[in-house]
Amino acid sequence: MLNFWLVFQVLTILAACADTHAMDASVDTWGYFYTHLMSIWLNRFYIYSCAAFGIGIWICFQFIATKAKKQDEKSTEKLTPSKVTQDVLINGYTMPKTKEVYVAGVKVFYGSQTGTAKGFATILAEAILSLNLPAEIINMRDYDPDDCLAEEATSKNICVFLVATYTDGQPTENAAWFCKWLEEAVNDFRFGKTYLKGMRYAVFGLGNSVYVDHYNTVGKNIDKWLWMLSASRVMTRAEGDCNVAKSKHGSIEADFSAWKARFLARLQALCKGEKKPCSGKCKKGKCKSKGKKSKEGSDHEQRVSEQENTEVEDLFETTSEEELGAEEDGSRNSVIDVEDLGKIMGHMKKAKKECELEEEAGRTGPSQQSSGKNEESERREMITPGLRDALTKQGYKLIGSHSGVKLCRWTKSMLRGRGGCYKHTFYGIESHRCMETTPSLACANKCVFCWRHHTNPVGTEWRWKMDQPEMILREAIENHQSLIKQFKGVPGVRVDRFAEGMVVKHCALSLVGEPIMYPEINTFLKLLHRHNISSFLVTNAQFPVEIRNLEPVTQLYVSVDASTKESLKKIDRPLFKDFWQRFLDSLKALAEKGVTYCGESSASNLTMANVPWHEEVVHFVRELADLIPDYDIACEHEHSNCLLIAHKKFKIDGEWCTWIDYDRFQELVQEYENSRGSKTFTAADYVAKTPHWAVFGSRERGFDPLDTRFQRKNKTKDISGC
Repeated sequence: MLNFWLVFQVLTILAACADTHAMDASVDTWGYFYTHLMSIWLNRFYIYSCAAFGIGIWICFQFIATKAKKQDEKSTEKLTPSKVTQDVLINGYTMPKTKEVYVAGVKVFYGSQTGTAKGFATILAEAILSLNLPAEIINMRDYDPDDCLAEEATSKNICVFLVATYTDGQPTENAAWFCKWLEEAVNDFRFGKTYLKGMRYAVFGLGNSVYVDHYNTVGKNIDKWLWMLSASRVMTRAEGDCNVAKSKHGSIEADFSAWKARFLARLQALCKGEKKPCSGKCKKGKCKSKGKKSKEGSDHEQRVSEQENTEVEDLFETTSEEELGAEEDGSRNSVIDVEDLGKIMGHMKKAKKECELEEEAGRTGPSQQSSGKNEESERREMITPGLRDALTKQGYKLIGSHSGVKLCRWTKSMLRGRGGCYKHTFYGIESHRCMETTPSLACANKCVFCWRHHTNPVGTEWRWKMDQPEMILREAIENHQSLIKQFKGVPGVRVDRFAEGMVVKHCALSLVGEPIMYPEINTFLKLLHRHNISSFLVTNAQFPVEIRNLEPVTQLYVSVDASTKESLKKIDRPLFKDFWQRFLDSLKALAEKGVTYCGESSASNLTMANVPWHEEVVHFVRELADLIPDYDIACEHEHSNCLLIAHKKFKIDGEWCTWIDYDRFQELVQEYENSRGSKTFTAADYVAKTPHWAVFGSRERGFDPLDTRFQRKNKTKDISGC
């Protein structure tokens, strides 16, 4: 009402002024202004009151607005406490920084035989999608770990494995290749201990506790292998039990539901950037914080512990750098879980003790072993129980008491059309048809770079039971074919290469040990040739007499690991006291055979980081070739980081002929045997022209253009090598 009255008074004054102006238009200008000024002066109280009231209203409005703004800012700071620091200045404008993503999505892998794991995968994926997270269901049969698994180390995905255990503890058919690849990656020194560092995963195994010896074996193995490659568990491995009498929640479906709830809660925490499930000290993903360890969790861990204690003790392979570290500081520098360390070390000590006993017996000589007159039946077997367990876990197929066979990584590579090893480039050997084997796991050296962690038998002569060469060859071929069969249906394997791979055409006697120690090595070589299988024999230059006595061999290699007596002793650690003279005599014996000379830079005994770059190898070999009369660089295989130095006599009419006519070789061998050794031949009699892509200096740099070079996306995970 007061405001209305004040406005009315102002209007009245203005109206009076207007009336005055109209009635007396003749009044002078000064009188006119004087009259109005006096009117305003007389009514000044009302004008002051209106101004004061307006200012008060404005002040109240500003106070309320400021308070509301501060409350909004405070609320925003609670949601994004580092908002100010996250802002960046772009082109003069303040722009909010992109919000960090902690989990990009979830990949759900399943290994299923009857469909249960597949069904669980679908249920889990739907639950993840409800959290507004991407989810992908992956059949392990359709996933190529060789191409894709390393990418998960940087993808910010969470990988979940729902895997069932099938008959006799084996993986399901669709998960067999994935499991085989993962196990071999763990035991392959080229991958390294940190191959999957950065990858996050969780495992839920499906099994039946009725089968006590194999209960959830596959889930346990995948969990262990991933962890050994430095992948990180986001939560403890869980197990579903089809045996309702033993199932923790009454059925495998209930077990899965309980685990799913825990996983989703953990996933939400990870999405917020939480790195640890609790503030306490955790071990192998198991919560150890006070007050947070439920009875259910305790029962579960106790059950897992009991099951793991009943398992056969495992012996994990080490690389040369791990072995070196163990010798230097007395501790094993490898990715081994502290809970497994005791049994692993115990098993390794057992295996090494067996080998030391063998070595000591070998050094005593035949005079101290019943004058060397022990009957064959009284001799011990070369492969001890500890060694058999270790080699079997490393992927070897053992034959009899002293032989073995294993697939080479280049065999797998060429089956998939990704190129062969340097032997394919240098000599025309088809890697997918090459059988890598050895008739003797024993050796006369204890090389510092040996990846067998020095548990193989050692000795200076043969003193074990001996298997017949016919049996060794027969079982070697059978085991090799069984290993090839496992690649049927594997993603990327070429059908034509798979069929060819079932027929062995080459045999690389270079797997491990010293093949030339086998007393019947010449008979074994003859058997290979009679089966139209070429021979590629590697020796460590400690048996010159045996080298001279060798029957025709397609290719003979002598390993040259050092250039001086002192360095050879430090690197190869030979058992022979006259090792240096044996080394020199072996090289002389090799020269008498008239074979090509292969020069390559061998890897260091430390890590792959110490291996020279290919261009460094090229530089070294150029300088070496300049120092060797009548020799020159013939071939190059960049993929394996090596080159071939050959005698110029193999450069016929200006073209290198380092490849081998294997059919012609078999004909010459047959003629040699038919003539009882009188009709001899040399390497020049079965050479073939080297293709242009294999010659040093070619654009392909030794890679067969019929295959496709596979480049790993993550360069830090490259495992290329010889």
